Amino acid sequence: MLHMMGLTMGSGPFGPHPRGQFDFDRPSRIRYVEDFPRRVRGEKDGVTVIDSERVKLVWVTGNLPQYAFPAEDVKVRAHAVKGLEGYVALAWNAVDAWFEEDEQVFVHVRDPYSRIDVVLEPTRHVRVAIEGQTLADGKPRILYETGLPPRYYFDPSEVRLDLLTPTDKQTGCAYKGSARYWSYGDQKDVAWAYDNPLWDGERIRGRIAFFNERVVLEVDGITQDKPLTEWSG
Repeated sequence: MLHMMGLTMGSGPFGPHPRGQFDFDRPSRIRYVEDFPRRVRGEKDGVTVIDSERVKLVWVTGNLPQYAFPAEDVKVRAHAVKGLEGYVALAWNAVDAWFEEDEQVFVHVRDPYSRIDVVLEPTRHVRVAIEGQTLADGKPRILYETGLPPRYYFDPSEVRLDLLTPTDKQTGCAYKGSARYWSYGDQKDVAWAYDNPLWDGERIRGRIAFFNERVVLEVDGITQDKPLTEWSG
């Protein structure tokens, strides 16, 4: 099963599978609200129907953050936000396009407590194999994303593309963009790449990564344990 990540999702501290531990009894459900400093706009049928500089972000356990707006800043149907008098919210797909300042936001609201770092000049030697067949071998760039296992992004020259088959699958990431996939034999969608990434994914443009959960991954000759839960790339 694939999971989105964030403060209240996946292995985030208030998500269903937190990676760390608190020194107090964590409530099973939290609701957290904070001011969001960016101007947010929504467009529908080419018309701006939401335009606000008084935005709040609302988190609830098990959900991604959601924009909340003063009701007078919204010109389409929306619902009241519990505990935020005068504020309303609406589903992501209720409008055609969302913008933070003048940058379009894709897939879902980006969680400001989620971040991405990429090691540009790695020294670790990494090998990827399935059933003894080496599929990638080299010194890939390492992508660290909040709450996710490290992902190893190989230069295409380090990948046995002759053994992989492109698939029709595509997924979207609010931080990295749209990914395409490859299968190996009967094993579907074991690898992916971002050909035209968003800003956070620029350092992995065109590089190929594999699901740690679906392959044998060796780092500096040591076989890595597979994550207990499968996460999105």
